[in-house]
Amino acid sequence: MTVSPPVTEADGHDDAPEPIHPEDAGQWTAKLRATAVEAFPPARILPDRQPAYVASALYVFGVLTMAALSIVILTGLVLAVMGPTWWHVSSTGLFVNSLHLWSVEAFFFFMVIHLWGKFFMAAWRGRRRLTWVTGVVSFLVSVGAAFTGYLSQQNFDSQWISTQAKDGINSTGAGAVFNVLNFGQMLMWHIVLLPLVVVAIVGIHLLMVRRRGVVPPFAPEAAPAPAGDTPVGSEAPVAATTAGEAS
Repeated sequence: MTVSPPVTEADGHDDAPEPIHPEDAGQWTAKLRATAVEAFPPARILPDRQPAYVASALYVFGVLTMAALSIVILTGLVLAVMGPTWWHVSSTGLFVNSLHLWSVEAFFFFMVIHLWGKFFMAAWRGRRRLTWVTGVVSFLVSVGAAFTGYLSQQNFDSQWISTQAKDGINSTGAGAVFNVLNFGQMLMWHIVLLPLVVVAIVGIHLLMVRRRGVVPPFAPEAAPAPAGDTPVGSEAPVAATTAGEAS
């Protein structure tokens, strides 16, 4: 590993990215940095401007989904630290629990509109297939996270949901691994495993959006020519065809 002299303020380029020296090009760290900068340039990760069509209301629901997810995670952390007794007895705990519930409702509301909007826009256009797939997968995993959340309420609702769901899950053979009547297991799935998966997939989704850009709307179709009008230039091919047939 080649050691470079430290950069000081007198050099005047302490904030600029250091170029890769030819003798360091074969190192794995240099290759990794070059690949990362090529795939995700800083100007794309944190852009200063966006296309004009992003001002449409349809493009807002992705940001609203992220905002709701942030509130879900923040309130979930508070509930995990304080415990079930706090969110059942304390008035503050009841408020935070309600805030967590309604932020989940808003999260799914905004996400469904976002998914349907991008579906009708064919958001997989322009090499954006991975962006679309990660969005759909994050929605499916979020459904599982919400389901385990309902099972972790420790009230009559969670008891009824778990007893109704166990037969369906047992019929698939997954009941031995995913036991909905096991509160501890469902709680760990809800606050550890599934949130990590959701955050990881959403992170990949955002990186793909930054890399490929926001999908543009469909280009407007050309207006058809009025009835009775012959497009300019259409007479020549007809005349050539007629001459060929005549010969």
